[in-house]
Amino acid sequence: MTRKIRVGVLFGGRSGEHEVSLRSAASIIAALNRDKYDVLPMAISKAGRWLAPAQSAKLLPGSARLGSSRSRALTIQPAPGSAARLDVVFPVLHGTFGEDGTVQGLLELAGVPYVGAGVLGSAVAMDKDVMKRLFRQRGLPTPDHAVVCRSDLRGPGRGGLVARLVRQFGLPLFVKPANLGSSVGITKSHDRAEVSRALDLAAQYDRKILVERFIDGREIECSVLGNDHPEASLPGEILPSREFYDYQAKYIDEASRLIIPAPLTAAQTRRARRLAVGAFLACECSGMARVDFFLERRTGRLLLNELNTIPGFTSISMYPKLWEASGVPYSELIDRLIQLALERHAEKSRTRYSI
Repeated sequence: MTRKIRVGVLFGGRSGEHEVSLRSAASIIAALNRDKYDVLPMAISKAGRWLAPAQSAKLLPGSARLGSSRSRALTIQPAPGSAARLDVVFPVLHGTFGEDGTVQGLLELAGVPYVGAGVLGSAVAMDKDVMKRLFRQRGLPTPDHAVVCRSDLRGPGRGGLVARLVRQFGLPLFVKPANLGSSVGITKSHDRAEVSRALDLAAQYDRKILVERFIDGREIECSVLGNDHPEASLPGEILPSREFYDYQAKYIDEASRLIIPAPLTAAQTRRARRLAVGAFLACECSGMARVDFFLERRTGRLLLNELNTIPGFTSISMYPKLWEASGVPYSELIDRLIQLALERHAEKSRTRYSI
């Protein structure tokens, strides 16, 4: 009898996206085929404490249905004769301390295969400023932006800073933390007072703040799957229930609509898929990513907004829904991601580290 693959699903974490992570992890765990996988829930608390599988399962929505009581304790680097190690980890740690390369570095040191981008890809895609610079270096279109440091907001020059940003980008404009996701800390600002308040809000979540030109456009997304030769799904469109697709519209308000596939021309669909793969490769990603665009209404241009290396996996998340519409159902998608992780780890193991 073939031994089951032991999968650790890692979720929670210290970021502002902790609750989103719990919902994503619950969906993944429910979809894993128990005839093929042994599943270990692995949670990190908001305080940064790693929890045992039984404690972890209790954090999950619908945890009573997960049947995790028989899970073994987590062993990443076992001593001889101890419990068998994990075969692969599926990180679902959205945002800081999970999507930014920190956990990926830990798993690299432990020699454990894991789903998704490596240390470099995770770090650069998490930092929206660095990500956009890589887009531009590859000739990929993205909206204009500027960077403000949290320290810039202290002192007498603050008023002049706000005035310069308004002159540079006009109104409205967007202010967001450079290193966060799920639209946490993002504000669409319509006047100087709102810009000032938005900078303070974003500064609560990151020391580096992104200020972006507002693009009057449709919100288009593509999912990407693969390692060295990735593929992009059919694109989808988001019709947010609010002024923009903020945290409330994504996860709480059920009035937002997802249109899959997006009503685009054949040429626009081809370009969105090409740009999505280009963004994935520009950021040195692997495994998975969701790529977000604006389709500017006035010009018809597709502009890259951002790339997410650990996209949402909830029942309403765009990443799995786009692949389902492209012919890859949820459970098969999870299988393919795990296989990509194992393939990438096997390829890396061929690298020589000593002389």
